Amino acid sequence: MTRAAERPTTGGDESRILTVPNVITFVRLACLPLYLVILLGHDQRFEAALLLGALGATDWVDGYIARRFGQVSTLGKVLDPVADRLLFFVGIAGILLIDPPGAPVWFCWMVIAREVFVSAATLGLAAMGAKRIDVTWFGKAGTFALMFAFPLFLAGSSTKSSAPIFQALGWMTGVPGLLLSYYAAVLYVPIGLRALREGRAARSGSAAG
Repeated sequence: MTRAAERPTTGGDESRILTVPNVITFVRLACLPLYLVILLGHDQRFEAALLLGALGATDWVDGYIARRFGQVSTLGKVLDPVADRLLFFVGIAGILLIDPPGAPVWFCWMVIAREVFVSAATLGLAAMGAKRIDVTWFGKAGTFALMFAFPLFLAGSSTKSSAPIFQALGWMTGVPGLLLSYYAAVLYVPIGLRALREGRAARSGSAAG
């Protein structure tokens, strides 16, 4: 993707709520119960994998639309990462609850542990007055890879004749995604500390003024 393609074509009010990217994010969240019904209620692993993969792919779609058409919003900046976290937690929870699990158990818990750490650190820093932290490229790449790894693992545990291929593709996307996501978590430590210092300095300056 070129820089020109990413440049917004129109300006936008970031206080807006009803934007196309936000609607897409709301639809993604609304589809999570459907995913659980398909997987846990009907034991349709391949169909659940297709839905989970589609929900992961739309994360790129709403981000592209927001940047390309000047529909970046304050709500979207908060809602999109929240939707990503929920997609991981709900997606992985469903995979762990079926018997046998739809993905390697240790792999699932490694991703959950990382997500819990990042979520807790983000909330803690925000409570202490840190400035907002933007997602790094490594974090985005790791998240993108993992969002496809879990549907592939799930499809690989289905009764389809192509299941071994999906399983192999799951490992091919899952291992790099896991490594990138943990590397991003390490990078967030100095970034978070700097954001905390800057946020406190800004508040001190405002109070002094």
